[in-house]
Parts: sequence; C-alpha cells; structure tokens
Amino acid sequence: MTDTPAENVKIELRSDVTVELVKSAASDSDVLWAARVSTAGEQSLEELQKDPERSKGLINFLMRDRHGSPFEHNSMTFFISAPIFVFREFMRHRVGWSYNEESGRYRELQPVFYVPGTDRKLVQEGRPGKYVFVDGTEEQHRLVERTMDDSYRQAYAQYQEMLAAGVAREVARAVLPVGLYSSMYATCNARSLMHFLGLRTQHELAAVPSFPQREIEMVGEKMEEHWARLMPLTYAAFNKNGRVAP
Repeated sequence: MTDTPAENVKIELRSDVTVELVKSAASDSDVLWAARVSTAGEQSLEELQKDPERSKGLINFLMRDRHGSPFEHNSMTFFISAPIFVFREFMRHRVGWSYNEESGRYRELQPVFYVPGTDRKLVQEGRPGKYVFVDGTEEQHRLVERTMDDSYRQAYAQYQEMLAAGVAREVARAVLPVGLYSSMYATCNARSLMHFLGLRTQHELAAVPSFPQREIEMVGEKMEEHWARLMPLTYAAFNKNGRVAP
C-alpha cells in the first residue's frame, strides 16, 4: 500500500450546481393537440401547424381545472452535476422521471466536493415544522469550509489508498461522503417537472408554500429557466395558477 497523507491530496471545492438541457421535444402545441383529441379526434393534429398563442386560454383552463394528462406529452432531458445528497432527495421524485447516474462501481470517482457559498444561510432557528434559516457568521463559514475540506481530504486519501491496494471501486467508495459531486441524466415531462418545482422551489406566486433545501432548489431554478423557454404559455399558466401541478 502507498502512503497518501490527506494534506497532500488535491481536491476541488465547489458551491454551485450545473444543469444542461441536452435534448427536448417539448412545446406548448404538445399540450393543445393532446387536449383536443378528446373532442376533435384526428383533427387535433391540425394544432401542430397552428400558433399556440391563439389557444393560451385552453392551456390556462387545463392548468386551472387540473386536467393534467395533456401536459405529459413532451420530454426534456437534463444533464445535472450536483452533490450526491441532492440526488438522493431528487430521486424521491419517481412518477414521470427517468434517471441514469454515474457509477462508483465502474469508474474512479473524481475529487470534487461541495462547500456552501458565502450566501448560503447556515443556521436553523425554530422548532421542526416551524423554523427559518438565517445567515451564518464569518467564523461559522470558516469553520464549515475548514472542517469539510479536512474531512473530504481524509476520505479521498483513504479511497485512493484502497484503490492503490487493489480494493474494488465498489468497496472503496464506501468511505466517500455525500458532499461528493456526481452527475446524471434526468428525463421528465412538463407535468412531472411542475410537481418537482412546486415542492423544490420557493416562489412568491406559490399557492402552497414549500421549504426546500437550498441546494436542490438551485437545481430546480436552472431547470425552470430551460423549461420556461421551451413552453412559455404553459409556464405562464403554471405561475398564474399558484404553481400547483395539474
């Protein structure tokens, strides 16, 4: 075995997340032809050639009265890089989602780890179910960064030591913390994304308040930006009707 002192291990610390829209088949027209088949049959295909702006009232009606299935006939695939603890929350969302994540069994995991940015609120005040997060002090931020850095270096040094000794990746990875960055493809439709956003983002227009962890909210905000460009009428109706998934 090789000696790998933790202080000599090179790691990368990040406080961001990245979300890339890699593929999409999603437009407001998809909602309209899916909805109109119930009354127009094969003539609903004419919606493919029409300007969806003329039918934004129908989209709003479907959203308001929670006729949800027309919002499922589309697809968006995102490539997401975030800490593992974000993905473990993310994968609580199962209906309408598909995931493929990088595997610590099949590749050597890279030394990229999460530390909160200086704008991340650190202190929780209040009792469970009725609490708020407030800014941390400079001393608390320094403590968080120092202790996370020390822990990450130690864990990754031990991971590397086991790999060098011939221990299988799937065994050695057990020492790595959930602050390690991972990457995945996540595919959803507009209805499943709206449900995600309703729970994982805070918004002034939300009829039902949500209290997500900030790091998964950062992912949600970036996904929302992409979706808003793809389906602007559906997005506007979502906000107009309290950001509740139909």
